[in-house]
Amino acid sequence: MTVIVRELRHGDPVDTAGFARIRQQALPFILFTPESVTYDLERAHPDAHRVPLLAEEDGELIGTAQVGLVHDSPEPGQGSLNIYVRPDRTGRGAGSLLARAAEERLAALGATRLHTWVLDEPGHRAFAEKRGYRAARPAHFLRLDLANGTLPALRPPPDGVELRTGADFADDPRPLFRLHAETLGDEPGDVDREFTDYDAWLAETWHHPLLNHELTSVALVDGGPAAFSAAGTDGGTRYATVMTGTGRAFRGRGLAKLAKNDSLHRARAAGFTEAFTGNDAGNVPMLAINDWFGYEICATEVMYVRDLG
Repeated sequence: MTVIVRELRHGDPVDTAGFARIRQQALPFILFTPESVTYDLERAHPDAHRVPLLAEEDGELIGTAQVGLVHDSPEPGQGSLNIYVRPDRTGRGAGSLLARAAEERLAALGATRLHTWVLDEPGHRAFAEKRGYRAARPAHFLRLDLANGTLPALRPPPDGVELRTGADFADDPRPLFRLHAETLGDEPGDVDREFTDYDAWLAETWHHPLLNHELTSVALVDGGPAAFSAAGTDGGTRYATVMTGTGRAFRGRGLAKLAKNDSLHRARAAGFTEAFTGNDAGNVPMLAINDWFGYEICATEVMYVRDLG
């Protein structure tokens, strides 16, 4: 059996479907579709140098790597690689070949620090540590049973607050961009980002095929967006919270709960049966909100970092 690593062939439906399928098998709590894989590749910022890699064993696709630079970081040289192999095809060297190819590619692009997410399992962590990576911070994946669980009751918005959907901003989503940028800047993370490029946000976030504008909920205060819960869907019965946040001036008023509850209720009414979300393990306020909804941790991953040179 021979394993090789190659770039995903742009425009090849077999490659994009294989990439999405492997990710779904390895990370069933994250939404991937062939369309989202193609879109991410076509709309990636040129400075990100994003290249998906595939591991192939005698013609069968068994592993994937997402590789690129964090182009919007104020600190240059930040590289990212995330490697996942089909659970039934581990131990064949695919992960090591993908990691080597990704690291060499990033080093050639001038990366000086590499960041990778690793599942919090002994084999995955040992793989990263053997390659010289050190553990940084954990994050959780959470799941909510929409079909059989009980959501908190819907309550009328308080005075001065109005609930709208992302679709209501179709003509001018810039107010949502400003709110998203402010909340993203306060998220825990290992790499600082300057979230200032509206056109890049439109291409990479607003028009992304997984983002569901109709199920995205926005809480307005005096007519302006104050909190939001962005929803992703994969064309099936799975729903994911892409991002939930509140503007700094409006925190402590329960607006994030209000928006997320509205979105979850509408997702269940639309026939979605599973809801997923992710949280940094240190984001105590958001973890408390998700616990209130009934989410349960279904997996944990750890950010690992390695300095080059």
